[in-house]
Parts: sequence; structure tokens; C-alpha cells
Amino acid sequence: MRLDRFLANLPHCSHRQARLLLASGQVQVNGQAVRDGTCDIRVFDHVSLEGQTLQAGKAARFIMLHKPTGCVSATSDPQHPTVLDLLDEPDKAELHIAGRLDFNTTGLLIITNDGLWSRRLTQPESLLGKTYRVETEDPIDPICIERFAQGLYFRFENLTTRPAQLEILGPHLARLTLHEGRYHQVKRMFGHFNNKVTRLHRERMGPLTLDPQLQPGQYRALTPAEIALT
Repeated sequence: MRLDRFLANLPHCSHRQARLLLASGQVQVNGQAVRDGTCDIRVFDHVSLEGQTLQAGKAARFIMLHKPTGCVSATSDPQHPTVLDLLDEPDKAELHIAGRLDFNTTGLLIITNDGLWSRRLTQPESLLGKTYRVETEDPIDPICIERFAQGLYFRFENLTTRPAQLEILGPHLARLTLHEGRYHQVKRMFGHFNNKVTRLHRERMGPLTLDPQLQPGQYRALTPAEIALT
């Protein structure tokens, strides 16, 4: 909500009074005087008037989880345990997942209550790469490096994937970086060459790398430095 509208919604404060308060510099957002009424106010912002708190501001929460196999990237599921079931945190219903992983895919998962922050991390327009370790049933054909970089045509969606970077680490092992998140994209890309993905593990999302100290099912809060990276 815009700051001027936020003020005008207060009891006994008209739009004219809101403009006067802003012009006088008496309104502070997160400890800073703000005179621009078009400034957007979020639920995480602390808003005060002459030292009196108008909105305390909700704490933004950012969690890094090492997702194990056998749980669903969802807030609830009638049949399977979810990643939120792994969290011993209050008010889990307020959290959402930034960039889901398939049921048997492991690795980095980010959980937060800040939708604007998570959209910056996951929207294709941000061009932030997501990096996976991929194990395959058959040896990986080196031609995949060039073809993935060119983009593959997905007939079902009638689209061509964005260029992806493939690094072959061994006969059946590779590191793949995508800049989008199509349905079962990694499996379908290797399936284009009749090679089945047997294990998939996400190592990185944009600037965030899975903490090697986290075992499957464990989690920790992001550090302020990690949050600022996005």
C-alpha cells in the first residue's frame, strides 16, 4: 500500500492531513523520515508518527533447507509429508516455497514469508541460474553440451528452452545450470537424448549455495549477507 493511503486509512486522518504529515517530515519508515506519499509500505516495514508506532512491522523470515527425497514441495498434502513438516518453526502457515523441487529431487530449497523477495529469486526474467548435479542411467553424450546451449524444443508447450550450461563431470554425472523452471525440465532435456535421470540434486539458486553443513532434512536461517545478495 502507498504510504499516503496507509496514513489516510488511520482513524481521524484525512487525505489532506496525510499530505501535511508527510510534508512535515513527521512520518518515519524503518527509522527514516519519508515525505514521498507514493512510497510503498509492506507488512515488514515499521511505520511511526512522531515516535508513535503505527505499524510494528512483521519479521521477514528466510530459511535454507536441504530437501530430502520423499517429501513434497508444498505447504500441505493429504498423502505425503511436506517440506514444511520438516520445520520446527512458529506460524509455518505464513511461509511459502521459493522454487519447488520434485518429490525425489534433493537439495537447496528456500522457504520464506516475503513474496517480493522470493519472486526476485525465482522469476525467469531475473535470469538467475539454478544449478543441479545430474546422474543418468546411460553415459552422457557430449553433444548435449552444444544442444542444451542452443535450447531444446518442447512440443507440449510449443516453446524452445532458454540456453543452459552443461558441464560433464563423469560418464554418468554432470552439472547443469538452467535459467527457467519448466515442468520436469531436466528430466525432459536428457530424455530428448533417451537418457534417464536417476538422481537430481539442486546445488544453487542464483547467488545462494546449499550449505554443505546441512544434512538432508536440516535447515537454517539465511544470513543477512545471503539475503542481501538477492
